[in-house]
Amino acid sequence: MSEQGPAGTILIRDVRIFDGVNDRVRTGHVLTEGTKIKTVGDGDPPVPGAADTVVDGRGATLIPGLSDAHVHLLLAGATQVELMLGGAGVGYLRGAAEARAMLMRGFTTVRDMAGDTGDLKRLIDAGALPGPRIYPSHAGLSQTAGHGDFGMVYDIPTALGGTATRAEQLGLMRIADGTAQVLAGVREQLKKGASQIKMMAGGGVASAYDHLDVLQYTAEELRAGVQAAADWGTYVAVHVYTGEGIRRAVRAGVQVIEHGHLAEEDDIAYMAEHDVWLCGQPFAETDHFFPDPAAAEKNRRVCEGVERVFGWALEHGVRVAFGTDLLLDPASSARQSEMLARMAGLVGGPLAALKIATSGNAELFRKAGPRDPYQNPASADTAAYGDGPHVAHLGVIAEGAWADLLLVDGDPTRDLRLLADPANLKVIIKDGRIHKNTLP
Repeated sequence: MSEQGPAGTILIRDVRIFDGVNDRVRTGHVLTEGTKIKTVGDGDPPVPGAADTVVDGRGATLIPGLSDAHVHLLLAGATQVELMLGGAGVGYLRGAAEARAMLMRGFTTVRDMAGDTGDLKRLIDAGALPGPRIYPSHAGLSQTAGHGDFGMVYDIPTALGGTATRAEQLGLMRIADGTAQVLAGVREQLKKGASQIKMMAGGGVASAYDHLDVLQYTAEELRAGVQAAADWGTYVAVHVYTGEGIRRAVRAGVQVIEHGHLAEEDDIAYMAEHDVWLCGQPFAETDHFFPDPAAAEKNRRVCEGVERVFGWALEHGVRVAFGTDLLLDPASSARQSEMLARMAGLVGGPLAALKIATSGNAELFRKAGPRDPYQNPASADTAAYGDGPHVAHLGVIAEGAWADLLLVDGDPTRDLRLLADPANLKVIIKDGRIHKNTLP
């Protein structure tokens, strides 16, 4: 087994290749050079030894690295008690451990939707720590009493002269009331290097004060956040479950809805009309444990909406991304792989689900435009964004793409349950470096 090997040249031969885009799985070989894929060829290469490292796939399936469009590295790696009562370092160290765990589950790229991940991202990108590529949102923006308000009920809101909550001190959330504070909050995250902005537009399950049906952020506040993000060439994604919240957000110019499990069919159709993405999570009630009966009931209601919302999204042509949103229970974070396997039953089979978790998510990621930290240098100043999944250079096996590759024992295009068990990942390559190799 190898981890954090050198980024030289790697030849992967005798493999069945799923390129992330096409339905056909072909037999061939892949040569990486540095951090990129150099060639993708049919059959065996003419000179199999012409590489620093040769991986003999023996007919296994080579797929692009997986991605998760809704994670919380710091929140998934630690409990709420640890974050509230421990030192600031606990969240960062737990987050680093969780980043490595995600990589070893085959997730080579993630979009972090609330968390102070800037330094972790930089260390991973520099090769100092193992982990996935990170599209950071930095702190999620919430109104007082909203989904991101984890202060005590007796705390005075910052807008009324109080001090920042613990979640704000840790860079997980930013409480911003009114357009002026929203503008400052969005710009603060962009200053820290956010590739996209996360705002709370409705009630949540894990938050203490809000109900699922409440609307959060006025239309004016949402428009302010959208404009501030657009001025930097990127977009706003919002946490919201209800149809009324979705419609307010879409009218304000929000481009991505996170969750949406309590929407009705006409709300999903409205998203399709306005070309708005749905980042959906295939939740099951057991994914999170809530000892508070009220929170448990909220969780039940959200999970009840999973199947119908995914079905309506497919029926109306809404572009769907895959995310997990696991948090505050490190013992459950490994369910990330199980949740991916569930997608096959929600989006039309294993091949469709695998496309979403590779090239599909990558299409969402590049909505960050010039704020995309992993855009291809050759196309950074062009209008290439939006021309198709092949342009993303993530989530695909193609010449010039990032060398993020997984060798799977079996064929996940036919049985996605293979990816629920990371033991089936025989080789994990990210950024042209071998992080795992259990082949003899």
